[in-house]
Amino acid sequence: QVQLVESGGGLVEPGGSLRLSCAASGFTFSAFTMSWYRQAPGKERELVATISRNGGVTNYADSVKGRFTISRDNAKNTMYLQMNSLKSEDTAVYYCNGRSLVIYWGQGTQVTVSP
Repeated sequence: QVQLVESGGGLVEPGGSLRLSCAASGFTFSAFTMSWYRQAPGKERELVATISRNGGVTNYADSVKGRFTISRDNAKNTMYLQMNSLKSEDTAVYYCNGRSLVIYWGQGTQVTVSP
């Protein structure tokens, strides 16, 4: 059974940090390009960051460049998103995405940035 399970979300003050994790199971994690997406209330889901299968190439949305870092550990079948200098506009549900010949999604984890 394919699963992508996000964790690490929560409530944080502006300027704070969070680290999201995405634990994968049921498929060959290292064969998949992995991404983080987010969806804020009333907005469309948007791509936040992507990491290549071996972790050697990463890409970020302009809105998070310099603040967020995507990484993966293929030995642990886990992807991460380190989020620093968080802003209120980062408030959203964050989703884990795996893409190869098929696409898998996690259930999402809520991140709320508020004083």
